[in-house]
Amino acid sequence: MAYYLVSADIKENKLNDLKDRVNTGELKKLSPFGKAITYSLKNARYDTDSGRALWEEEDYCSPPLAQEKSEVLYDYFEDIQEEKVSKGEGWKQIKDLPKLWQEMPS
Repeated sequence: MAYYLVSADIKENKLNDLKDRVNTGELKKLSPFGKAITYSLKNARYDTDSGRALWEEEDYCSPPLAQEKSEVLYDYFEDIQEEKVSKGEGWKQIKDLPKLWQEMPS
């Protein structure tokens, strides 16, 4: 298993839909990554300087996040970039940023 610090531009017109899917637990049903992506997106951060969402994601795919991108992330984000990190290191790097859902308008 690998861990990545993910950053992405938000498609703002789709943000409310993603928020609903995260909050209702709909994404948890996606196999095999549903629980991980739900946790990651619930805890995603927002870089007010760049306007990008950031989160740490665990992944088993090659290329990284292939399933997550095709089934969820491409619908809500653009210019998705990932940087390999040790478990928990991504969260440490972004811990001081505001939570995505608190910063973004509903």
